Amino acid sequence: MSRSVKILLGVVAVVAVLGLWLSSSYNGFVSGEETVKTAWSQVETQYQRRFDLIPNLVESVKGVLTQEQDVFGKIADARTRYGSAPSGSNAKVAAANDLETGLGRLLIVMENYPQLKSSETVQSLMTQLEGTENRISVARERYNESVQDYNVTIRRFPGKMIAALFGFDEKTRFEAVKGAEVAPAVNLKLTK
Repeated sequence: MSRSVKILLGVVAVVAVLGLWLSSSYNGFVSGEETVKTAWSQVETQYQRRFDLIPNLVESVKGVLTQEQDVFGKIADARTRYGSAPSGSNAKVAAANDLETGLGRLLIVMENYPQLKSSETVQSLMTQLEGTENRISVARERYNESVQDYNVTIRRFPGKMIAALFGFDEKTRFEAVKGAEVAPAVNLKLTK
C-alpha cells in the first residue's frame, strides 16, 4: 500500500471513530433529556391527581368547615390557574405552590379545631392529602434526580462542547417555595 492510501485510511478511521463518539454522545443527551421530560410528566401527573382529587374531597368536607371558605376559594383558584397554564411553565409551578399554601392553611385549621378531626369525612380528607403530597414529593425527587444526571452529563468535558454544539441546555430543578423551611405554627387550644 502506498503512503497516501495509508494516510487516507488513517484519516477515515479517525473520522469514523470521531463520528461514532459524537453520535453516541448526542444520543446520550437525547436520552437524558427524554428522561427529564418523563420525570416532569410524572410530577404533572401527581399534580393533576391532586387537582382532581382534593377539590372533590374538599367539597365533601365543606359543610363541616364552613368557617374557612376563603381557603377553599384559594384552592379552587389555584386549580384553575394550574389547568390553564402551559405545560412545564413557571405558572404551573406557581399555581402548585399556591395550592400547597392553601392546603397548609387547611391543615392548620384542622389542627385548631380538634372536634372536626373526629369527622370521618375530615379523616378521609387528611389521609388523601397526606398520600397525595407524598406522591408529589416522590415524583419531584425523581425529577430532580433525572435533572441532576442530565445536567452533570452536559456540563462535563468533553460533553459540554457537544451539548453546546447541538443546543442542549441545563434543566431547572424543582425547588421549595420561599419560606418552606419554616414550619407552620399550630395552636392546639380546644374551642367550644
